Amino acid sequence: MIEATSCGGVVIFRGKVLVLYKNYKNKYEGWVLPKGTVEPGETHEETALREVREETGAVASIVKYIGVSEYTFHVPQDVVDKEVHWFLMMSESYYSKPQREEYFVDSGYYKYHEAYHLLKFSNEKQILEKAYAEYLSLKRANLWDTPAEPLKGD
Repeated sequence: MIEATSCGGVVIFRGKVLVLYKNYKNKYEGWVLPKGTVEPGETHEETALREVREETGAVASIVKYIGVSEYTFHVPQDVVDKEVHWFLMMSESYYSKPQREEYFVDSGYYKYHEAYHLLKFSNEKQILEKAYAEYLSLKRANLWDTPAEPLKGD
């Protein structure tokens, strides 16, 4: 068995959630949250921020740790046991640009219920539920500070 660790983010801007559409050679298709593999010497936070930036182009900051999802999948001659550490993140804008090299063909910010129904994997839906509940809680307590938009002409 191969053990793998990834980190990712539930990125929110003005109440909307950033998701990516992956189309890998028409074998694997679906909407996912941005995530990727921890590189040597990286913290989980550094990995999550790097992967969000690489896969979506979004500039985000970590608000808090959300939790871990675990699953297994098969590769030729082996099984991968994977854990993904998730962080709630705040973006600075609606900007996103899918990373074509990783077979992402679309990305965008969607209302919670839209993002939830778009997501392909149930474990990512569970993480989205948890992260969005935390976002709403922070917002109600006036602790979610959306960055100010630059003024026109700046």
